[in-house]
Amino acid sequence: MPNGIAAVASRRGVRQFVKFGIVGASGFVVNLVAFTLLQRLVPHHERPLEYNLIYSAAFLAGGVSNYYLNRIWTFRSTGHAVREGAKFLSVSLVALAVGLLVSAGVSPWLGHGHKTWFVATVAGIFINFFLNKYWTFKHLE
Repeated sequence: MPNGIAAVASRRGVRQFVKFGIVGASGFVVNLVAFTLLQRLVPHHERPLEYNLIYSAAFLAGGVSNYYLNRIWTFRSTGHAVREGAKFLSVSLVALAVGLLVSAGVSPWLGHGHKTWFVATVAGIFINFFLNKYWTFKHLE
């Protein structure tokens, strides 16, 4: 590996961001599966209220998975699990609000399906990482 790449890869924050991305990808899959299943189960899911409920439930399902994996692997936290969980949930709710705003903004062009879900979910990735790194798991710095 060239020296510059090795230096960047050895930085703790970069490693954490990569791990956060891997965990996020797994949460993304949990979110997608939950969203798809709920779309099939909930009648009239194409209406904004039903879509927002489905999006929120799927987003939070992915968030629970992400919290657990980030706690034990990305940040290797031994802090107070309930306190960290409450902070992680708060960050997830901020990212959820951003996702719902983005959904409302793009749904007139993309509809209330997987394309809108994807754009809205991606919008919250950086918010999630930085708020969790510097607030939820701040004590690990």
